[in-house]
Amino acid sequence: MFDSLSDKLDLIFKKLRGQGVMTEDNIRDALREVRLVLLEADVNFKVVKDFVERVRSRAVGSQVLQSLAPGQQVIKIVHDELVELMGGGEDNSLDLAAKPPVPIMLVGLQGSGKTTSCAKLARYLKAQRRRPLMVPADVYRPAAIEQLKTLGRQLSLEVYDSRADLNPVDICRDALRYAELSGFDTVLFDTAGRLQIDEPLMDELAKIKETVDPREILLVADAMTGQEAVNVASGFDARLDITGVVLTKLDGDAKGGAALSIKSVTGKPVKFVGLGEKLDALDVFHADRLVSRILGMGDVLTLIEKAQSTFDATEAEKLQHKLKKNQFDLEDFRSQLQQMKKMGSLESIMGLIPGMGKLVKQMEGAGPSEKEFKRIEAIIDSMTREERGNPSIINGSRRLRIARGSGTTVQEVNQLLKRFTEALKVVKQLQKIGPKGLMKGMGALRRGMPPF
Repeated sequence: MFDSLSDKLDLIFKKLRGQGVMTEDNIRDALREVRLVLLEADVNFKVVKDFVERVRSRAVGSQVLQSLAPGQQVIKIVHDELVELMGGGEDNSLDLAAKPPVPIMLVGLQGSGKTTSCAKLARYLKAQRRRPLMVPADVYRPAAIEQLKTLGRQLSLEVYDSRADLNPVDICRDALRYAELSGFDTVLFDTAGRLQIDEPLMDELAKIKETVDPREILLVADAMTGQEAVNVASGFDARLDITGVVLTKLDGDAKGGAALSIKSVTGKPVKFVGLGEKLDALDVFHADRLVSRILGMGDVLTLIEKAQSTFDATEAEKLQHKLKKNQFDLEDFRSQLQQMKKMGSLESIMGLIPGMGKLVKQMEGAGPSEKEFKRIEAIIDSMTREERGNPSIINGSRRLRIARGSGTTVQEVNQLLKRFTEALKVVKQLQKIGPKGLMKGMGALRRGMPPF
């Protein structure tokens, strides 16, 4: 979503870095460009005006103008002010410090991803060792109740058994009572939406709020709608006094102005961001991390968190032991591919590493695609356990059988086996943790070799 904004800001910052001496005039010129870039990104006009004025007042100070690296100082000020703009430094965590079950209402317009976000949030809470109950209270959209029940089955989480012929307020009241009697500590209410804000919707939501007394009221807003998402947030907040926002579809190709504007306009924090359709594609919102990504500085903390939640320490130790003894086989190779897929796409992972975002763009089309990952898995799955453990026994007839079983060609099987042999050499180099090993690893990546 922020690619265009990142590229344009990068060009402005390159000019700043190249200037040995900063004056009020060139700071003003740079900020004029920043202002235009933010407006093009669909950031609220008043928000942009206030932001640029804050940066200007700090940047023209004598400390900046007389510093050894004034360009870098201005960039740091832009970074800090962007973080502040999006609510940096505030505690955006859910308020769950109440007698269980803790009620949480999810509200929003139709099509914003409310029902899916409810399931994603339930999955997040389950990972926090809580016991959530999902309550489908949207009786107007025929598939809404069944959709949430289906998502609940996928997550092995309970969904309250509501029906479309019941009153939403009654559903929520009865569900809260059921949760209390059944030992649930959190209740997520998936409420009804409309195509636009109207009085009947707001009246119903206000009655539900009065009935269940929610600890949190989270607005689910579609980031793809730009400034309209900010207007929607303002409308819901005026009537319901929302406690936070879940921004969905942040992985889309819209301009991203909603993410930059919503906190300043509504005064309410963004608490979570949706980054895809999968049920694990929900991240806790960190303003500083998002700004670092926008400014091309990467996001190492998020990368570490993803790795910690995906990779098992015991398995990693076993893998290291196998590599040292040259026992790494195609079974382990497939396992590593599956672990990598859990972390997200290769492009998204690389984007979290400082300086790698631009390299990924330069390598576009050169690295392995999602389709290639699936093809590799299909080839390995078509092998016998013996073949995966000892690839050297795979002769011509075996290669033909594997190709037929995986729906690929013998040439593709040959290519995988060749790459696997090369990859083993790369991994041995990377174990040395030196510049040469790293460069060789990057060379392998450029040739389209799957990562480990």
